[in-house]
Amino acid sequence: MKKVPFEYDPSQPFMKQAGAWIADVFYEHLPEHGFEVRDEQIYMAFQVEKAFQEKRPIFAEAGVGTGKTLVYLLYSICYARYTGKPVVIACANESLIEQLVKPEGDIAKLSRCLNLDVDARLGKSPDQYVCLLKLDEARFADGDAERYERIYRELPAFVRTREALQSFHAYGDRKQYPQLTDEQWSKMNWDRFRDCFVCDKRHRCGMTLSRDAYRRAADLIVCSHDFYMEHVWTYESRKREGQLPLLPDHGAVVFDEGHLLEFAAQKALAYKLKHSAFEEQITRLLNGAIRESLAVRIEEAIAQSESLFAALNRLSRPIPGSDRMSVEQGEELHAEIRRFRSMLASIEEELALESGLYTLNDYHLRIVEEHLDMMQKALALFDGEKTLISWTERDPGNGEPLLAIMPRTVKDVMRERVFSAKKPYVFSSATFSVDGSFRFMADSLGIDDYLSFAVESPYDYERQMKVVAPKPSEDDARSSKTDIAARWLQRSGGRALLLFPDETQLRQFKRDIVRYPEVADIEFRFEGDGEISHLIERFQREERSVLAAVNLWEGLDVPGPSLSNVIVWSLPFPPHDPVMMAKRQDAASPYDDVELPFMLLRLRQGMGRLIRSREDSGAVVLLDERLHERPDLRARVSALLPRGVVLTDSCV
Repeated sequence: MKKVPFEYDPSQPFMKQAGAWIADVFYEHLPEHGFEVRDEQIYMAFQVEKAFQEKRPIFAEAGVGTGKTLVYLLYSICYARYTGKPVVIACANESLIEQLVKPEGDIAKLSRCLNLDVDARLGKSPDQYVCLLKLDEARFADGDAERYERIYRELPAFVRTREALQSFHAYGDRKQYPQLTDEQWSKMNWDRFRDCFVCDKRHRCGMTLSRDAYRRAADLIVCSHDFYMEHVWTYESRKREGQLPLLPDHGAVVFDEGHLLEFAAQKALAYKLKHSAFEEQITRLLNGAIRESLAVRIEEAIAQSESLFAALNRLSRPIPGSDRMSVEQGEELHAEIRRFRSMLASIEEELALESGLYTLNDYHLRIVEEHLDMMQKALALFDGEKTLISWTERDPGNGEPLLAIMPRTVKDVMRERVFSAKKPYVFSSATFSVDGSFRFMADSLGIDDYLSFAVESPYDYERQMKVVAPKPSEDDARSSKTDIAARWLQRSGGRALLLFPDETQLRQFKRDIVRYPEVADIEFRFEGDGEISHLIERFQREERSVLAAVNLWEGLDVPGPSLSNVIVWSLPFPPHDPVMMAKRQDAASPYDDVELPFMLLRLRQGMGRLIRSREDSGAVVLLDERLHERPDLRARVSALLPRGVVLTDSCV
């Protein structure tokens, strides 16, 4: 265990002593290095101390500029050194992670100013790493094979040879390939349908090596919400398979931008099935000397799997604005699922007999049994149709249909698997409460007992921010909004973040804006055209530029003139995908209970990207015709604005 950063008296409560030291840090030590004393930060520190002292969840709603990151980092470091276990900092997205761990980020600042030597390590999600098998396929099969061949040649020598390894080092994460678009990256990154457990390159894999590194962290492990929830859901299955859990034992968890945790939990808990993955797993058994009855069952199950996915293909219907497709529930689908589950059960019975004969590889047998058990659990959710959400989508690689299945709510699972543990859980965000209440967020996560507080931002928004809502033309709203955006960007010389509610609208704008010569000298960067932290860094460095994104409503921190405008293309109401449709169906008033709270929380986050320091100033531009058609909606948005800021109409 590392030494705590103050003189610790074991006869006195540790957290009280930590709180006193942290108060000294904020009042004395940090101001010596140019930090200002903020009353909001001090108040937050005393509230967070209670959560660590009582080992309870806390919702810490703190406005922009309150310094909430430094508060939870200091308590986390102290607690990690006291308990001898690292604290997990789970962030909503990669840009937030980058803010913490980059050389000039918050962790480095604390280490430097307080001489703490913080041991913080990064645990990235699997899809942020190269898959060596997929890279090999791209080298020989892709139309851009030369690009992937260069990438392969630049890998460490121990990856490309069979020589004895003299030293290991992590490699192959997404950030090392900023020039690749998301589509290009998807052809070489980790794939959930690849069986990593039997991969012959596993022990030379960058993801495997990185896991060995971050598990040794003494103070902090920084990861994403998705990765933390993947750890929770796979904890038991990995133990059964003889694997280590994704994360080591840890003393506390901080959820930065914690209002997004429910969506990460749903994503992690979703089961995804496809025919080719099942066939690959089950045919592995045919390599052994198995009984004929088992071989027949396997062939029958493969045929039934083909029939099931053919039915799913027929019964899928596109959802406008989404890559997901709704599935028509009915007797045809349920009959196909019942037949398939019956065949899986027969195989499981045969495997129980086969295992006693010791003719199959024990490790491979455990992997197949775990896969069959997962499929049975997923398909069993169809027995209670009203308790599940399901949809289909296309495999981006080959267009093969995928079936996704998740429980309708995750709060019961979260209550049992996460919040039943007696440990501090700190939820940090500028937007938790709806009309002053935290109940909406707590109920969705299954948290019954919690602490909470709210502090406002210290910034002078009345002086620093204006919010305008130009009225688009009623005849062609999309074209009119593009006209308004182009004129606004011409006047401001770029310096803008454009936020879109979905990828479809972002792609439409990307096609349309090239027809406007008045913005031809402005550099546009679009999410998906490269690694996101690289795009953000260039946007911040090159002042006359524009960043257009779907997933940067939260977590983007770009102080200074490079971000002087936030243009909201459309109010961020929830999409009409199966997950949000299920929430609407469960609500007494879908608009008041689901759609409006979702939109208002996300809009507050998006507007919060504008003012990041006392020197910042600029405008939020809301390009949504509904603000001029619906007085009730306009009133709710106006009530959301910081004190002294008024929503006005404007033409550019």
